[in-house]
Amino acid sequence: MQTAKVIVTVAPTGGMASKKQNPNLPTQPEEIAESVHRSYNEGASIVAVHARRPDDQATCSPEVYGRINNLIRERCDIVINNSTGGGVSGDMIKTLRPGLEEIQFEERIKGCEAPHCEMVTFDCHTIMAQFHGRNLLMVTESERCDQMAKLFQEKGVKPEWEVFSLAHILQDTTRLIQAGFDKPPYYVNMVLGAMGFQGGYPYTPKILQMMVDHLPRDSIFNVSAIGTAQLPATTHAILLGGHLRVGLEDNNYYSHGRLAKNEELVARAVRIVRELGAEPATAAEAREMLGLAPVKARAAA
Repeated sequence: MQTAKVIVTVAPTGGMASKKQNPNLPTQPEEIAESVHRSYNEGASIVAVHARRPDDQATCSPEVYGRINNLIRERCDIVINNSTGGGVSGDMIKTLRPGLEEIQFEERIKGCEAPHCEMVTFDCHTIMAQFHGRNLLMVTESERCDQMAKLFQEKGVKPEWEVFSLAHILQDTTRLIQAGFDKPPYYVNMVLGAMGFQGGYPYTPKILQMMVDHLPRDSIFNVSAIGTAQLPATTHAILLGGHLRVGLEDNNYYSHGRLAKNEELVARAVRIVRELGAEPATAAEAREMLGLAPVKARAAA
């Protein structure tokens, strides 16, 4: 019997965490590329890239993404998935009124313009989030969803459909898939435990099973979970035949009171994959599973 392959994604940086929270967080291109390479060597086959300016503030600048992506590709052939969700600071933020800020749509979508971008996160829904007492709005109404879907199709990048609730699956995600803006298999990333997001779901076994049960036909799924939910939710994902994401974007700690490094979280996830009778997919295998074109790294890992 063929051994099941599990795609392990590393999310090394994110758009919210800071070095004050965890000094191991990579924020600059060289740091990010080195952390990704170490995670790749531990078994990660996709990287979810967020970019930061030199002052560590969030950006979706194609130039910064290009620098990160080039440095990653020089080191390894990991699948590069750039964020179009942005972050909570820097270029991304516009003040709408006192107490309410918007993560700017025009800045977010620049994430697909960098070289070596093979996938992009696609949050095709509107989110209201609270972050350290700030109210942040990310508006992606149906017309903007259509605009993003057309742009990604033109750029030839595959969407990673990112959802936080059942409604996110059943509404614009399913509508755009049915309209032909993606080719199967559809890769759906279910983010659980983001409780600062209005309407976001916690992780429970019943909730994850419910979301899996409502995925569009021909989907494969990935599970990401925030904080202490990361370990149980990603383990459950393997048991359900899915894939998983770990990294400092979602979780700063390896265990209670001990700050993590990205490669440690990947190494533990890979150990669990193997203990459960599966194997981590290589980057080449992940591309084949997702229908992505092959790529050669410019330098050996």
